Amino acid sequence: MEKVMRLASEKGVVMFSKSSCCMCYSVNILFHELCVNLMVHELDHDPEGREMERALMRMGCSTSVPTVFIGGKLMGSTNEVMSLHLSGTLVPLIRPYQVMS
Repeated sequence: MEKVMRLASEKGVVMFSKSSCCMCYSVNILFHELCVNLMVHELDHDPEGREMERALMRMGCSTSVPTVFIGGKLMGSTNEVMSLHLSGTLVPLIRPYQVMS
């Protein structure tokens, strides 16, 4: 769990993902469209990925991926992120991490 928390706080917006996960791809695209410089950790490419998946589940995630952290705080999975977006509360949370060109 220590590694998960360290990685989750390295950048403003962090997502734990798997390269084959279509929901991870959808959340990644959402953040890209919102101009967020997202740090993605692909658990299936990390030797400690299974361990990190178990840690995410112990933290209360309903699914291990995608799991999103904003400002080091656990936001949740696809349902939570999309709910925040649809309610209009996601953009204020990510505003400090948006990169406008």
